[in-house]
Amino acid sequence: QVQLVESGGGLVQAGGSLRLSCAASGFISSGYSMGWFRQAPGKEREFVAAIRWSGVTRYSANSVEGRFTISRNNAKNTVYLQMNNLKPEDSGVYYCAASYSSDSATWSRNGYWGQGTQVTVSS
Repeated sequence: QVQLVESGGGLVQAGGSLRLSCAASGFISSGYSMGWFRQAPGKEREFVAAIRWSGVTRYSANSVEGRFTISRNNAKNTVYLQMNNLKPEDSGVYYCAASYSSDSATWSRNGYWGQGTQVTVSS
């Protein structure tokens, strides 16, 4: 049974940084992609960033690129999201997801999801 466990969320002032981690377990083989989504109150869940097993990354078309960096350690089955220069609009629940599909648009159907970690950025 695949499990994803996020950590690293919290309260930070605008301009600050946080590093989220997500540890995966239960995958029977390698090669899966991992990524991060977020959901602000009253809004739909949105894609933030994804990384393939090979390390190829993709970021949301909104303003996270240049401030957020996704990385992974395959030996530890862990994905990270380094978030710098945080803004109040970055607040929300951040979810880790993983799938053998590299197309993150399909992960709501074929992906595995963590329970989420709260990020709150105060102004």
